[in-house]
Amino acid sequence: MDFPGRKILVVGLGKTGIGLCRFLASQGADVTAMDSATPPSLTAALEALRDCPVRFDLGSPQPSHWREYDMIIPSPGVPPESAWLQEAAAAGIPVIGELEVASAFLRLPVAAVSGTNGKTTTTTLVGEMLRASGKRPLVGGNIGTPLVDLLPAQVQADCWVLEISSFQLDTATSFRPQAAALLNISDDHLDRYPDGHAYARSKARLFQRQQPEDLAVLNADDPQVAALASGLRSRIYLYSGRRTLTTGAWRTDGAITVRLAGGVALEFPLAEILLPEAHNRENIMAALLLALEMGATPTGCREVLASFRGLPHRLEWVAQWRGVDFFDDSKATNVGAVIRSLEHFNRPVVLIAGGRDKGGDYSPLKALVRRKVKTLILLGEARPALAAAFKGLTAMHPATDLNQAVELAAAAAAPGDVVLLSPACSSFDMFRDYAERGNVFQQAVRSLAYGRQNSRLSLA
Repeated sequence: MDFPGRKILVVGLGKTGIGLCRFLASQGADVTAMDSATPPSLTAALEALRDCPVRFDLGSPQPSHWREYDMIIPSPGVPPESAWLQEAAAAGIPVIGELEVASAFLRLPVAAVSGTNGKTTTTTLVGEMLRASGKRPLVGGNIGTPLVDLLPAQVQADCWVLEISSFQLDTATSFRPQAAALLNISDDHLDRYPDGHAYARSKARLFQRQQPEDLAVLNADDPQVAALASGLRSRIYLYSGRRTLTTGAWRTDGAITVRLAGGVALEFPLAEILLPEAHNRENIMAALLLALEMGATPTGCREVLASFRGLPHRLEWVAQWRGVDFFDDSKATNVGAVIRSLEHFNRPVVLIAGGRDKGGDYSPLKALVRRKVKTLILLGEARPALAAAFKGLTAMHPATDLNQAVELAAAAAAPGDVVLLSPACSSFDMFRDYAERGNVFQQAVRSLAYGRQNSRLSLA
């Protein structure tokens, strides 16, 4: 991909947009950065690009002169279906994403992870397993560090381990991972995709450029994922928590077993794995298959599994107060993630849910809410939709903010119960991202538990 002298419009000044501006300018491109926000809210972005030869087009939802550009690169959060981007594409102007830009510069083998839930945990595990085996992986993508920012570090690395989102796949046509895992598919981002089928097709693009020598790792227990096996060109390993397989990974009563083609069975005892949740054991199976494929050793994998405690805001225990355990699952931004979290608990749950509705269907949660949730605390813009979905199933109380939600949840909980923040919604109505939401929740819980907050609310 040739950039010198080309006029390129970068749309969106988040982390990815900033990284793209820097990279493209270093390649000799004539770069303009566009964002619908105005300078007061873009202080950090403008400061990060202060020494970069970039022009700015700010404060408008679309540029007035898009026909002047040789290429348009929207950030992952910018829908490529936007009318002016569709018009630009129809006029023959390439509209591509950061993943497509970076793909032309990848010089090392790539392991990629996608799925509705579990991507970050699995990606992190693969990277750690490789490091513990003496490898030098570059871990990035949707996990937090834009891929273009990591490209210069290839000279000191052995391989890539990338978390890949559906948004990234939507604008990538040449991305080819040598090993790729699709963990699961459940309805998500239906505020952007017309339906669940379109979202699933986007996820399946992970494998579109793979060749017969490449590897696809598929969840045999997810019907939509398993159904892809018949249409792929690549080698396939399945993994399952429900049945024994000939090759791939599966769970027995006391261990996770992995057998690669032509190899012996490797046992990873459950007693030596810190992550106890069923969904995390699925993530572990996918991670083992990818890591071993990329050169990790069984010893290195076992070392990581014996020490890895999980990531922040993913069913993270925060504190116990008056016999009640508080868990931060702010990363659960869709119904499928909340189902996995509720299934983990065998005691009453006070659930804090809500935020910005993503257009999904809450009905798959109904049976679990009826059976496990003693009280539901409703938060954010999605309160009316959640109240309608779960009417008559459990006690419900609205909260004006997350601090009040924590107090209401604590008042509803009894010793032995769980208070769980697992929103099923995005955070953007009240917070910058899920991490900020989780941090606010944890601060509120610790203030309650450690005596820095004396006010208590009654549900009477």
